[in-house]
Amino acid sequence: MGEFDETEARILKPYFTNLDRDVFALRNLPEVVKGALFSRYSRSTKSLRRLLLDEFIQSKDFSFDQIVSTPKQDETVAIRKAEEFYDRVLVGFGDDSVAELGGAHIACENISNIATKTIQDARLGISPLEKSTRYVPFHEKKNGKYAYYREQVLMAQDASAYEKACDALFDTYASLQEPLNKYVQDRFPKGDASDRAYASAVKAKVFDLLRGLLPASTLTNTGLYGNGRSFEYLLTRMYASPLQESSCLASQMQEELSKVIPSFVKRSDDKYGKATQDFLRKTTENISSLQVCPSTQTEEVVLVEYDENAEDKIVAAILYEASNADLASIKKHVSTLSQEQKQQILDAYCGHRQNRRHKPGRAFENAQYTFSIQANYGAFRDLHRHRILTQVRQPLGTAHGFDLPTEIIDAGAEDKFVGAINQAKEAYDVFKENPLQAQYVVPMAFKMQWYFTLNLREAFHLIELRAGVQGHADYRRVAQKMFHEIQRVHPSLAKYMRFVDLKSHGLERMESEKRIDERMKEVKEKYG
Repeated sequence: MGEFDETEARILKPYFTNLDRDVFALRNLPEVVKGALFSRYSRSTKSLRRLLLDEFIQSKDFSFDQIVSTPKQDETVAIRKAEEFYDRVLVGFGDDSVAELGGAHIACENISNIATKTIQDARLGISPLEKSTRYVPFHEKKNGKYAYYREQVLMAQDASAYEKACDALFDTYASLQEPLNKYVQDRFPKGDASDRAYASAVKAKVFDLLRGLLPASTLTNTGLYGNGRSFEYLLTRMYASPLQESSCLASQMQEELSKVIPSFVKRSDDKYGKATQDFLRKTTENISSLQVCPSTQTEEVVLVEYDENAEDKIVAAILYEASNADLASIKKHVSTLSQEQKQQILDAYCGHRQNRRHKPGRAFENAQYTFSIQANYGAFRDLHRHRILTQVRQPLGTAHGFDLPTEIIDAGAEDKFVGAINQAKEAYDVFKENPLQAQYVVPMAFKMQWYFTLNLREAFHLIELRAGVQGHADYRRVAQKMFHEIQRVHPSLAKYMRFVDLKSHGLERMESEKRIDERMKEVKEKYG
């Protein structure tokens, strides 16, 4: 028997394209329900379909039957009619941007962290959510085995070395939870927090400390919404990937998306799609043979390039919005202004910010920065979610060493932690002739290199968000260093980044959990 009994399957069937596969699309659900469902999904150990059944459909508090009407007819005919319509539009007008007006929700379960990053490389048009390493444990076994992807190339080369390394990482991850839980509670007393808030904050801290042990092969769930055009290109790129998991996943995703938005994704693997796949493969092959110098970077964050005249560019852009003069004339005028006059213009534009959600206007997009980052894979996973920038990474490996949290040392867990990490490094050395496949055995504690090229407006968003008190210590540190670099070269602009938390914190989630308590109380008082 599958995951659902006959009654459950009958209830769920109208809302999913299948009930027995790991890749499926959602249908017949209002957007608000799908959004709430995916939000809950990122913090649950349950599958998406089980989550909908247990916590939405069967929940007395949710009133699912009042929000969602049971479908009275199969969608197949309607979808076919819609496909015919869009085919006529594409043929008649030649404008495939119509595919941006329709989209779909899809869930991909039991895929590796390598695969999720491939999906999330899609910067625009795709909105993903992923199971969190902070709120969900990853050491449960299924059929006696830990949940990690058994990559076929590595398994064929030396299955024993691969599985022993991954098993050792998960064994250590599981065995250190209890002692670290005690260590965190001893170090950070409960204070005035509620039992719920304190337990949640402690649990999040423990998982944050341990996530460096999780190999990139760790299976996870991701849910995403995207428009048709973005899905088409995403699938095309995934088909072209040299990793078998990615190309197989693309095929499964296309099969399910074809049931709900067939016109939008059919070109992913037709003659046009295959031609693009060949182009992408050839590009990958060509650059893989290029030889370059070894890395000499020792700092976590290095500001490689920036606009020296950023201030003048931004002031000119501000004045441009407020006048009818041409840009060249305005730039010439700005060059005659004193520093005090420029500062007054900047103050008028964003000097009145009251919180980080008060974003500077588009004038700040005229200043560019390129940061070279060497940080652990866990931090990369979080920062990778930012999409309004250019972000390019190198393959995950072991050449740059790994991060060891000081709390692991203080708790007396260093030997176990480092022992498992080193065993994984030995396995990587066995497989490193296949560097893309070898990524699967590398734990998240290992450092990798990537770069950001972003404008100042996006830097405000990224830095103020990721430096926040509730963030993981690893990416908070990266964001703080980015701020210091901008402050070093452009103090007159960095002064408006008023909401960068530069402190270190113990239980990062505590204040957020307290606010959750307050909101829960407000909701209870309002709705009973």
